[in-house]
Amino acid sequence: RSNLRPPQHINPLTNMTTQQRTDYFSITDPIQKEQARMLFGKMQTKILYSEKYFDEEFEYRHVILPKEYSRYVPRHALMDENQWRQLGVQQSVGWVHYMIHKPEPHILMFRRQIPK
Repeated sequence: RSNLRPPQHINPLTNMTTQQRTDYFSITDPIQKEQARMLFGKMQTKILYSEKYFDEEFEYRHVILPKEYSRYVPRHALMDENQWRQLGVQQSVGWVHYMIHKPEPHILMFRRQIPK
């Protein structure tokens, strides 16, 4: 029986191995945190915003982050406004991250109450 570990894939964008995956808000290493911030700055212009769509109570939109962001998006918790703004999402006040799109975590689902 060998004590050798299997080789780990290193992501060239993040300099992190596949076993080091954690969302952005859980990173404690200041160097890794800064590398993520630099990635967000470089990729911010690639964030796509859908047109708004509506029902009787809410207006909705989805935001498509570059796939490189996937590893930084929390998979088990919704983000508050401060958190999604840290990822580079820019939209007016009142939008709420209301649903996690599990198959594609880089797609953020937002809604906002329609004023009555």
